Amino acid sequence: MEQRKENVMGTKPIRTLLPGMAFPIMLSMLVQALYNVVDSIFVAMLSENALASVNLVFPVQNLMIAVAVGTATGINAILSRRLGEKNYAAAEKVAANGVLITLVTWLAFAAFGAVGSAWFLDMFTKVPEIAAGGTVYMRIVTVLGLGSFMQITFERILQSTGKTVYQMISQMTGAVVNIILDPIMIFGLLGFPAMGVAGAALATVIGQWCGMVTGIVINHIKNHEVRLRPAGFRPEWRTIRSIYQVGFPSIIMQSLSSVMMFGMNKILIAFTETAVNVFGVYFKLQSFVFMPVFGVTNALVPIVGYNYGARSSQRIQQATRLSLLMTTAIMALGTVIFQVAPGPLLSLFSASDTMLSIGIPALRIISVSFCFAGVAIVFSSVFQALGDGMLSLVMSAVRQLLLLLPCAFVLAKLGGLDAVWFSFLIAEVASVTLAVVFYRSLYNKKIRHI
Repeated sequence: MEQRKENVMGTKPIRTLLPGMAFPIMLSMLVQALYNVVDSIFVAMLSENALASVNLVFPVQNLMIAVAVGTATGINAILSRRLGEKNYAAAEKVAANGVLITLVTWLAFAAFGAVGSAWFLDMFTKVPEIAAGGTVYMRIVTVLGLGSFMQITFERILQSTGKTVYQMISQMTGAVVNIILDPIMIFGLLGFPAMGVAGAALATVIGQWCGMVTGIVINHIKNHEVRLRPAGFRPEWRTIRSIYQVGFPSIIMQSLSSVMMFGMNKILIAFTETAVNVFGVYFKLQSFVFMPVFGVTNALVPIVGYNYGARSSQRIQQATRLSLLMTTAIMALGTVIFQVAPGPLLSLFSASDTMLSIGIPALRIISVSFCFAGVAIVFSSVFQALGDGMLSLVMSAVRQLLLLLPCAFVLAKLGGLDAVWFSFLIAEVASVTLAVVFYRSLYNKKIRHI
């Protein structure tokens, strides 16, 4: 029988394993958050219509990322579990089938982008410049979007074996290439033609392809626990079903944020467009707090999945407790920054006096909910790792659709604009309460007796 080195997720102390896996992911995610801000700044330098073109395509890009990340979450959780069981043949089937369904998913988006981009933009705008720019942008990011899907998949395969430093290299390669190419291709620097919005799209997909190639090469050279062989790329429906049992709720869960943002914008715009801008700026700013938390939970998922497969209840509990401590510390720091310096944060986006008057109390009120959100995110990730992703979906749907939006609507009617921001706190407190109830039930059913 083939002998393989023991996976560190089953042997290394949790107190060093989790931070060691999490910090590279946290760093790469912070680079991603920085990229999102810088990218918007460059496009906005062209014109407001150019920025509108890109913003109108954002729901499609968000859906692409939601499907890619959700699928990769399923691959990660099932692959980690098979490795924990020492079932290497099954693990390789999971990885190969994961790559296969990722390819099919990209083809579906590519087909939609090739034939439906003009139709999609026509639903939103009749302004020729916005429609033309958005159509070109959408066609490029969908038809050439294979790099985005494959980069995410191969990063999660690296995650499943604890090699998050290499995952960081793959993710940061894509982001850094993107940031460098943005001004060059948008404005026509260093001998390149000025391509405007199309240049922004090309910079994005080139960065994604660079990240994909880096991920594939690293997996081939460094990741000996999961070997992708040509013979493995045959659809096995039981494996695909198990991936989507975990991944599909994650896909839906991540897509819900788009629905929530649409609803909140409808509520806020009834007061003033500036309130909508405050909400948009908040989302950019909060990513610098939430991205490190997602770094922790991305490391937590394979650790819990592996040790559930290895039947190690103690290590699952240790990893969960340490994740709760780390995320609470991160969220507490974020809360302090938002409480102490909301004005300077808003000024990064050239905020007007009106925007400051609305935004300063908004950031202070919303940030009170951060610590509750961190706890809920950790438990949600544990549910996914144990194959109960539907619980995570229920939590997300309750928080964003059944609590946040109705509370915001009622508070807007009763207390005005300042009251709307309290809906975030109400939703997070209810969400973390539900998460604790779900975790206690899952602990008694799955963790306690192994």
